[in-house]
Amino acid sequence: MKRLRRHGQESQRDRIKQELFQFNKTVEHGFPHQPSALGYSASLQLLAIGTRSGAIKLYGAPGVEFMGLHDENAAVTQVHFLPYQAGLVTLLDDNSLHMWTLRAHKGLSELLEIGRFTLTGPPGAPPSVTRVTAVLPHSSGELLLLGTEGGHVFIVEVPGFREVEERNISLDQVASSVPDDYIGRRNLEHVEALQENPVDPDQVVIGYGRGLMIIWDLEKRIISNYLSYLLCIVWWTDDGSYILSSHSDGSYCQWIVGREDVNEEEEKSDIPYGHFPCKAISKIVQLPTKEGPPFLLFSGGMPRASYGDRHCITVIHSKTHVALDFTSRIIDFFVIKDGPQNTGDPSALVVLVEEELVVIDLQTAGWPIIQTPYLVPLHSSAITCSHHISAIPLKLWERIVATGDLQNTHYSKKPWPITGGQNLAPDPPQRDLLLTGHEDGTVRFWDASGVCLYPMYKLSTAAVFQTDTDPNDNMNQSTEGEWPPFRKVGCFDPYSDDPRLGIQKIHLCKYSGYLTVAGTAGQILVLELNDETAEQTVEAKVVDLLQGQEGFRWKGHTRLDVREDPVLFPPGFQPFALVQCQPPAVVTALTLHSEWKLVAFGTSHGFGLYDYQQKNNVLIKCTLNPSDQLAMEGPLSRVKSIKKSLRQSFRRIRRSRVSLRKHHLCCTGFTGLLQDANARLEAELAEMELAPVQRKIEARSSDDSFTGLVRTLYFADTFLSDSSHNTPSLWAGTNGGCVFAYMLRVPSIEHRTEEAVTAQPAKEIQLMHRAPVVGIVVLDGHGAPLPEPLEVAHDLSRSPDMHGSHHLLVISEEQFKVFTLPKVSSKMKLKLTAMDGSRVRRVGVAWFGSSRTEDYGESGLMVLTNQGDVHVVSLPTVKMQVHYNCIRREDVSGIASCVFTKHGQGFYLISPSEFERFSLSTCNLVEPHCLIEAPLQSGTSTQHRPQPSRARCIQSAARRVMEHALLNDESEYSIVRRTRELKL
Repeated sequence: MKRLRRHGQESQRDRIKQELFQFNKTVEHGFPHQPSALGYSASLQLLAIGTRSGAIKLYGAPGVEFMGLHDENAAVTQVHFLPYQAGLVTLLDDNSLHMWTLRAHKGLSELLEIGRFTLTGPPGAPPSVTRVTAVLPHSSGELLLLGTEGGHVFIVEVPGFREVEERNISLDQVASSVPDDYIGRRNLEHVEALQENPVDPDQVVIGYGRGLMIIWDLEKRIISNYLSYLLCIVWWTDDGSYILSSHSDGSYCQWIVGREDVNEEEEKSDIPYGHFPCKAISKIVQLPTKEGPPFLLFSGGMPRASYGDRHCITVIHSKTHVALDFTSRIIDFFVIKDGPQNTGDPSALVVLVEEELVVIDLQTAGWPIIQTPYLVPLHSSAITCSHHISAIPLKLWERIVATGDLQNTHYSKKPWPITGGQNLAPDPPQRDLLLTGHEDGTVRFWDASGVCLYPMYKLSTAAVFQTDTDPNDNMNQSTEGEWPPFRKVGCFDPYSDDPRLGIQKIHLCKYSGYLTVAGTAGQILVLELNDETAEQTVEAKVVDLLQGQEGFRWKGHTRLDVREDPVLFPPGFQPFALVQCQPPAVVTALTLHSEWKLVAFGTSHGFGLYDYQQKNNVLIKCTLNPSDQLAMEGPLSRVKSIKKSLRQSFRRIRRSRVSLRKHHLCCTGFTGLLQDANARLEAELAEMELAPVQRKIEARSSDDSFTGLVRTLYFADTFLSDSSHNTPSLWAGTNGGCVFAYMLRVPSIEHRTEEAVTAQPAKEIQLMHRAPVVGIVVLDGHGAPLPEPLEVAHDLSRSPDMHGSHHLLVISEEQFKVFTLPKVSSKMKLKLTAMDGSRVRRVGVAWFGSSRTEDYGESGLMVLTNQGDVHVVSLPTVKMQVHYNCIRREDVSGIASCVFTKHGQGFYLISPSEFERFSLSTCNLVEPHCLIEAPLQSGTSTQHRPQPSRARCIQSAARRVMEHALLNDESEYSIVRRTRELKL
């Protein structure tokens, strides 16, 4: 009977788990790490980026995103969309070609790899014969031309990757058709470029590494023309009358096409930035306009000695000549045109550089930048911390948006030019903010409600302090008459003028609009949102956390100097209070209670409480251990001595050997107790079958480093003195397993400005195992976590139960322990169930709603370990609910950067520039839902194209019918019927 009852309870618990918890990695935010290739489809209006790690990412209209990953751990070197098809081809640096398609499934598109191919040469041929260097998808959509390092051009059919050997262009064919003086002067070498004639798809220009260019007729299989220069890349103009070739000496040349005898002296050659030696022009594009001269764009070509380290794209149109100067290496670029099928005037220049994507409006005077709705470089300054706020009130949201709009007046008003696909995701149920702190002292506000992590507002704290930063420095400024005419573009600027400005902790109250940020040099700023410009002086309140203790000398960096003159702060969050910790160590914990007007902060030396309404210090507590000298060295000189490290290691080894020796003596010297030992062992094994395996917690030495470092701070209105009177309180947890509780007296609102806030010590808990305390939560009489400040006042949460007894949940790196209040007696605990040294790294309270019943949900504790696993622990029973593998255990930075949300989601950095978003909730998912429809019509010009045979027309149409049917999940009967209609 008990077994049946237990089985029923387990099945009910499993059912609830399925309703509440489900792990999904949903979307990646930010800029792809180490991009290596760029592609664009004018017919699909899709952008593709390949990376060195083998990822391929597609972007269309905001919210339309796809991601694929090659099985091979190789870099993507080229990306090419197939003309007028929902497919693309990628080339990896292991010489493999991969076919991808966007296939519809249940009304949504998904990116799938449908084939792979590697060129195979004749037996005994060197690898260079089949090493692909250039790829050209033919406009017919049926052929792929592959130029190789050996000089051959192979032709394969797609999507099946079948080599058409009879149509290959061998090096011997080319050499036999070109005059001897061309071959003698210049070796053909590898194929550098392949380009199709825009008006005659049977003509293809092939450019070889040493400069020979030939125009090959695919239908007649002969050379129709040949040209010669030191080649880098070629471009065939839209009307087919000219070929532009760029060269390794920084020049470009315009060749006339269609004449049998081409005189090189008649061709137009130019070195834009001569007369001194210049770097190669790596890519050149010339695009006509309906009225006026064409656009000429090229990358590189800078004078080698003076500006060889610049990453530039030059744009020339009429009398306007600009050298766009980027802050990182240029990967590739393309130009988007107006009108259907990209047939109008050039409208936008899209440039992929190593650290960001820059889009420039070519139709507005001054060529301003278009703000990107995605692919924003999160790491424009290195990210140092993150903070997430759920369900932002509309009024605060609108004020932040309006403030951000004032900062973005230099951007173009044109809409985002890449508009492919349909975003079918539902509107976000709430407004969420993600705040990121950066090394340069900025805090950036991101709209994290949907798939696109959109920039809203940037706050800079550097203006408060005396630094080397010039506030009038403008990246877009250029000197009049400068040559080349440089113009700085892009926002990637990883260099910080002063590392002490780095933001370490952020806390925003969404109801009051108060924001507090803390930095590397012990500075804590309290800010409020102001819609108007204000000029004011911010005075620093110095807090001595050592409280005059002798024998300590700070060896770290000095504190930041505050500006004495009034500072003009723009609309937005403006500082009105500043606390400066002394010593100026990194702030390790921070929390804000906007209802009580209090800020609590902690460092490796202690913690303090600050009243930002009266601008007074309420509490200062030193937690520094006398034996902890490393806490006085600061983050820039924090290096353990070799002697101390070896000493601690030998102590651990000695302790383990002593325990093993004792165990050995017990087993050999007291043989009479073996039976009892075996009986106990069998009993323990029986318990292990019913309960999860729990690792023994090893007590930590009190002389370990940084025992006084404050890890967590928590405000609570609970019972400390007796069970009948609740009072405001502050809780602090340290790295040495110590919890301090202070009882606060906060005057009423009427007397808040007159009477001072006071604090007196109430409780102190020392965990036996001395593991670092990473979280503190107080549970009310119903076992629910206490609401946030002002949450009840805004009718967004029920009032906490003050009739039943409260409980204190202390989360250390080793275990979860529940104490009763106010007696602080241990009630229950849960050890971390791992055998391989797991430690708790992040915790957060979240609400998990049911996917089946709207009015049901549970509060749970989200936990991340140093193994990269995420757990959900039930409240108040403190039982493990679910366990998922989330982050690789080797990814230390990813684990350290993780932040949880209040609704069961999380973010962590998978690279310096990308957040991975995941969800543990069944009803709270933010992921792309989009559809791509394959274009069925062809927009290429057929003026000079030979008419194909009827059989070829039927074959091509049938293939398109098949692709369209697969993309839209049509039945086999429908495919057969439509194919028969084509043949009739």
